[in-house]
Amino acid sequence: MSQKRKRRKLRRCLRFRLVPRSFFPSTNIMEGMDLLLIDDEASLRRTLRTVLESMQHRVAEAASADQALHWLRRRHFDAAFLDLRLRGEEGMELLPLLLREAPRLAVIVITAHATIASAVEAMRAGAFDYLPKPFTPDQLRLVLERGRQMQALKNQLANLEEQMRTAAPEMDLHTREPAMQQALDLAFQVAPSEATVLLRGESGTGKGVLARAIHKRSNRANGPFVTVHCPSLSSELLESELFGHVKGAFTGAVRNTEGKVAAAEGGTLFFDEIGDVPATVQPKLLRLLQDRSYERVGETTIRVANVRIIAATNRDLAAAVTAGRFREDLFYRLNVIDIELPPLRQRPRDILPLAEHLLAFFARQTGKAVRAFAADAEAALLRHKWPGNIRELRNAIERGVILAGGTVLERAHLPGQLGNPPPPRVEVGGAVTLDALEAEHIRCVLANSPSLEEAAATLGIDPSTLYRKRKRYGLYTGHGEI
Repeated sequence: MSQKRKRRKLRRCLRFRLVPRSFFPSTNIMEGMDLLLIDDEASLRRTLRTVLESMQHRVAEAASADQALHWLRRRHFDAAFLDLRLRGEEGMELLPLLLREAPRLAVIVITAHATIASAVEAMRAGAFDYLPKPFTPDQLRLVLERGRQMQALKNQLANLEEQMRTAAPEMDLHTREPAMQQALDLAFQVAPSEATVLLRGESGTGKGVLARAIHKRSNRANGPFVTVHCPSLSSELLESELFGHVKGAFTGAVRNTEGKVAAAEGGTLFFDEIGDVPATVQPKLLRLLQDRSYERVGETTIRVANVRIIAATNRDLAAAVTAGRFREDLFYRLNVIDIELPPLRQRPRDILPLAEHLLAFFARQTGKAVRAFAADAEAALLRHKWPGNIRELRNAIERGVILAGGTVLERAHLPGQLGNPPPPRVEVGGAVTLDALEAEHIRCVLANSPSLEEAAATLGIDPSTLYRKRKRYGLYTGHGEI
């Protein structure tokens, strides 16, 4: 099933609360949920807590709206049981406050005064389900199982949408090179653990793809995989995107946001290019790694995160520590499991298999009949040094497939510089013009960026300006048409 069809099927399932078993592995999906009971009757809370704890769930109690909100600000919950009639308060008025505080919370309304009108009102307000009192343990088990499955569907949908946005083929993780095989063996050996993993390697070597592969082989595979792109944001925006913020925390903060740490709850949080994290954010990141605790911007409430952390960098973090640009204690916290991915130029036996994998992917994506490489194209692929690594290879093959007219991809369809000797090195302070310096810098940024938008963001210009500069300097990158 294609990603697009699977995404449409997931959306239908979420809309009608249908959960096909085929979407889930054969694991016990009912294991250990975090639940919040919101009811002003102490005896009912005790009885309900006993039943739920006998099902191996972790339970907290709240007798009022204030207590419920206090709990939600302290820790994560998968679901909440909300009584519609609290002493002096209306549960229906509390429902939107709960969802504002925890947007992913599955709220199950419980009431001894069930009516069709109140059920409809609750569902329209965002409740996950509606359970009239009295109810049996089997009914509790069923509604919680549906809640867990629905959350798993949402996580899968989010992951599919991220993959659709990047529109990138999965990297072929088979290799003929010992250095790459050693990196893969170590990655898959530590995948089932909760250890922090640091992936090192040049830009474009597939660190993000390997991080996702580790996630898929972990015990958190049903949870979300959330990426934080560290170089793309200022320190203020990065902190807000990472930890979330409360309304009024800064200019433009018109509502509460949960942040990517909360979005990754129960799954994996991937820091892409963590070496670019600003110094002001590093102490808070250390706290997250060390204690799994954090605070939203503009708030003093300490929250606890249930996430596994994987980080990637193309920088020498040890040298950055020596230079005072990266905290030593943060480096040691990150460097629990260190995996280095070799550059593509050190994997000559993998170049053609990877190119063939990409050729098949882009032929399917574009509807082209391209099936193979011509001999001169294969020779050019093998001669090239691939400074942009797999990302550059991907761009070159995508361009070639788009330009190819028949069943064979020729050398002429590949970028013009492929396999040619590298141009003379342009050095700052050398006898070169400003134009030459700018052209070389733009070329390097393009080679190391997955898209023109990210390249423009790195350069600090808008995409239309980048387009004009590429045209001016004749920079052929494999992004889009050139």
